[in-house]
Amino acid sequence: MSTSGGPGVGASEGTEPADTGAGLLRSAVRRDIVDTLANLPLGQRDDGLTAQELGELVGLHVTTVRFHLDRLVASGLVDSHSVRTAGAGRPSKQYVVAPGSFGTFESDSHAALAALLAETWAARSADGQPLTPEQAGALWAHSRAADLLARIPSTQSAATAGDWLGKVGLMIDVLRAWGYTPSVRTHDEGRTADIDVVDCPFLELAREQPEVVCGVHRGLMRGTLEVLGERDAELSLTPFVEPTLCTAHVTTRTPFAPRGAIS
Repeated sequence: MSTSGGPGVGASEGTEPADTGAGLLRSAVRRDIVDTLANLPLGQRDDGLTAQELGELVGLHVTTVRFHLDRLVASGLVDSHSVRTAGAGRPSKQYVVAPGSFGTFESDSHAALAALLAETWAARSADGQPLTPEQAGALWAHSRAADLLARIPSTQSAATAGDWLGKVGLMIDVLRAWGYTPSVRTHDEGRTADIDVVDCPFLELAREQPEVVCGVHRGLMRGTLEVLGERDAELSLTPFVEPTLCTAHVTTRTPFAPRGAIS
């Protein structure tokens, strides 16, 4: 969360390039605001928050919050609506994530991805350096290792094509849980899997900042394979093979057991 409390708005916040659409979220303050709205409890998400309430949550003066909210509303990422309060006072304005924007999350997994993207800029490695998006995605996978490990008999590198593809299947399950529609095809006697990832829910942001979104996706896949014991697997991600299609390529380096050696 942001911690500055003054009412002023820094010049860099108001003059940064590509300050439209998803480019607005290059600002850590605006990412924090959108992330806060996207992660409200389900019963409160449709009603939203006032600028004052948002300011209290993100640690900013209400004037600063209103400045950023006005820009988010103008870009279509956030909506506002008036709510009548008790008494004769003016209706209060409340803010919600705009329907149809990449910040609209219909499942907890999508909200988690929004939070992960926001945290990429704040997280630090052991030596104090900022995490790369790929490192942030891998960290998320490692933090949920127990869920994955409960589904495999061993964390040894796969010795057969079947074992390897079983682990690739678990990685695909992780992608599906995040809201993607992956499909897989194999070649090289099962050693290589090509995974088509369709309809990324962060498509517009991925077009503007592929190094961020695609980095997180590579991290999710790499981290999942590492948890499953496949630390030496080769992994690459080719974005926008088609307008809504990206393809991941995953190959095991571990030699398979000779044919007939597994009974």
